[in-house]
Amino acid sequence: MSRLYLTAARDEIARRRALVPKGRVVEAWPDLADGAAFWLGEETKALLESVGPPFAVELSLPADAIPVYYGPKLSDLESLPREESLKTRVLSAHGIAVAWITLDRFGQRAEYEPKSPADPVFHLRRVGGGAGHLWRLFHAREEAATYMRESYGADSEGAEWAQGLAVRDFAELLERHGRREGA
Repeated sequence: MSRLYLTAARDEIARRRALVPKGRVVEAWPDLADGAAFWLGEETKALLESVGPPFAVELSLPADAIPVYYGPKLSDLESLPREESLKTRVLSAHGIAVAWITLDRFGQRAEYEPKSPADPVFHLRRVGGGAGHLWRLFHAREEAATYMRESYGADSEGAEWAQGLAVRDFAELLERHGRREGA
């Protein structure tokens, strides 16, 4: 099972990024509550450790603990970001889940300009990908349920997905799924 990691090795990530072979992408997201810490996935961690010794990890979670809702109108599959990157981006903002909102329930392309990195709506696509994708992260189950109900209807697949989220909030996510790692 793939894992997602929190590390305070900011300087080491920056140093090793320059050593990674051309064409390989390091996707590490700064924790918005602690700018010195970064969230990264297993593939990025392995890439960074291929050019240096293992670095200290403070916490890890199973990747499947972060649910993604793609919905029935999913399109532009070739430009979807890697799930590892999407999920670590969600964790960087202390979210518990994320929904693809590129198209609204009527099939119209949604447009939105995030106001800051803390904005729950953000753009993310595969590096080098074509069409951009718009995402909505959720900090709490109730927030997800309200958003999905208002955006897609009370009887929608999206509303059902949100009601079924396994944790209430980020604290419960860490409590249930987080594993403290040794230095």
